[in-house]
Amino acid sequence: MDFKLFKEMLKKILLVTFTAAVLACQAAPKPQKLVEGIPNIKPDEQQSLVVKEIVALIENYNYKKLAVNDSISSLVLDKYIKALDPYKSYFLASDIKEFEQFRTTLDDAFRVGDLSAPFYIFNVYSKRYNETLNYAIAHIKDKYDFNQNDTYVFDREKMPWITSTAALNEIWKKRVKYELINLNIAGTDQAKNVETLTKRYQNLKTQSAQLNNQDVFQTIMDAFTETIDPHTNYFNPNKAQAFNEDMARSFEGIGARLQLENDVLKIAEVIPGGPAFKSKLLNAGDRIVAVAQASGEFEDIIGWRIDNSVAKIKGPKNTKVRLKIIPVGKDMSSKPVIIELTRERIVMEDQSAKKTVKTITSAGKTYKVGIITVPGFYADFKAASAGDPNYKSTTRDVRLLIDTLKNTDKVDAILMDLRANGGGSLVEAIDLTGLFIDKGPVVQVKDLKGGVEVSEDKNPGVAWDGPFGVMVDRLSASASEIFAGAIQDYGRGIIIGTQTYGKGTVQSSINLNNLVNPSILQRLASLIQKNPAVTVNGAKKAAEPQLGQINLTMAKFYRVNGSSTQHKGVMPDIVLPSFYPMDKIGEDTEPSALPWDEVQKSNFIPVADLSSLKPELVKLHDARMEKSADYKSLIEDIEEMKKRELETSVTLNEKKLKAERDSLEVKGLEKTNKLRAARGLPAVKKGDKVKKEESFDFVENESLQVMADLMNIKK
Repeated sequence: MDFKLFKEMLKKILLVTFTAAVLACQAAPKPQKLVEGIPNIKPDEQQSLVVKEIVALIENYNYKKLAVNDSISSLVLDKYIKALDPYKSYFLASDIKEFEQFRTTLDDAFRVGDLSAPFYIFNVYSKRYNETLNYAIAHIKDKYDFNQNDTYVFDREKMPWITSTAALNEIWKKRVKYELINLNIAGTDQAKNVETLTKRYQNLKTQSAQLNNQDVFQTIMDAFTETIDPHTNYFNPNKAQAFNEDMARSFEGIGARLQLENDVLKIAEVIPGGPAFKSKLLNAGDRIVAVAQASGEFEDIIGWRIDNSVAKIKGPKNTKVRLKIIPVGKDMSSKPVIIELTRERIVMEDQSAKKTVKTITSAGKTYKVGIITVPGFYADFKAASAGDPNYKSTTRDVRLLIDTLKNTDKVDAILMDLRANGGGSLVEAIDLTGLFIDKGPVVQVKDLKGGVEVSEDKNPGVAWDGPFGVMVDRLSASASEIFAGAIQDYGRGIIIGTQTYGKGTVQSSINLNNLVNPSILQRLASLIQKNPAVTVNGAKKAAEPQLGQINLTMAKFYRVNGSSTQHKGVMPDIVLPSFYPMDKIGEDTEPSALPWDEVQKSNFIPVADLSSLKPELVKLHDARMEKSADYKSLIEDIEEMKKRELETSVTLNEKKLKAERDSLEVKGLEKTNKLRAARGLPAVKKGDKVKKEESFDFVENESLQVMADLMNIKK
């Protein structure tokens, strides 16, 4: 796909629509329907423009080639209402009936940038939300009979909407009672429990009050884009930054993980190697109460949303930020300490590929197996394009790990752990495959027009040519499936685990700012009048507004054997039970997902034919499973989880609920000690913490056994 040509075409379309939108914005704004009794959140002109352009992008460039019509409008409405109130705990039936007026009009409204309907729905939700919390808070101190045989329905998804405020209040009173029972069972006194629950609900009200139109707009756009397909997503500017930082496994800031506690920003962790770590001026538990840039005034951030506070603390590398902190252990009334830090580029090593070495004995032989855990297919494209020789990427990290495993650890085999790896960069999936095959096709990509392009590993040579296996599960998706599928098709290794997610679609990340004429952005900035002025070539003008980013589904993946990974995913050679419910997680559970299909097989030459070995590996695996206490325990856990998923209510009799939970806890402890005994470990008592070295990963352990079988058979 020629992205440059695509970009130019898109610019022409957006230039016309943005110009029309800017002219339209100069007219009097359309009156918003208001909800009485609450501060009404309203959309702004920028969001109005963005939704129009997303309609144009979807209709012109989404792989499905869908028209945004009344049918789409109906689906968006249902998805949006469900996103706001999934268990029917806030809206009344009368609200839902009123919203029916929007069922077939959202498509027309979005096309002209009118967001008044979904914002009105949100404001009604906000009113109901606060009314129910106020009612709950007012009735926490009521006297409850905890011996009464009553039930609380916590999952009302499949039940009708509640018809009256009185009926809704009754449900919330039961919820209050249920939460008090939970606190009672935990062992604290009732007076303390009342205080705890009151504070919990008041915190929910505080968080609700901090929601802004960006939050509402994001929820609306999620409902809209996910109706088109599960992986077309719009990201507002903050979410776009987070997405790109996650892809790069790096960010620019002070090197600290932050969390909000009682409206105060607290240091949860100081990242090793970052400015905060090297300065020795910040510690976990310190609280940040105010922030200033190098020469600016301090801003008090107590009570701020965490994303707003973080935005003030983060910034370009080599710039300075000043913080007022209350050191850990000091009272909040203490005089703050002022520190200054220089921001740097922080690499998130804990979210990068890493290795461990395990020893396995089988048939009288001992093998060393290197396990490389890859949490995602990441690449710092910004650093790479800037010429940084040390830019972060999955392939570069894994190559270094393989060198160490080969030359230092002297391993006999390597296992790649792609469990819960949701994918990422397509380029990295291709390059990583190239570490295990000499060269050749890795994946095929079918574009909007039906053309198929074969993407190849063009680098001769391999980093590892020894025994190889790949662990996958139901959460292994996208780039993980490309890699696992290529390894399987080439006969390069054994795939172990459960059927993968089945995401076989390709998304292009499009920064909407890059597709719009700068002069139009400046006119928009002037209209909005919210962005501070900046100086350009000695002249002041409004700062450019950030429109966000859309990840648009524009193509489909296919394996080199011609089969799409869409819907079907990759089926392992050695199949293990899935702890994740297969009927609830996976592409084949998504109503708007694209179907499975095939293209012509690409011209690839397998490295080996493992088909003759697989039946023997399966036979040895099945024999172990027949005797495995861990396998039987996993099957029991899966069946128990399925039963639990069917439950929608819980008893409000404290003695009965405590007895049920005590019984489950006793059974769980008995099962744990039975398994520990089988492994030669001492029994544990209630409340004991299991040592890290005593933890057991059933899938990893069985995968090591399979690798030992593979080496035994080959020998």
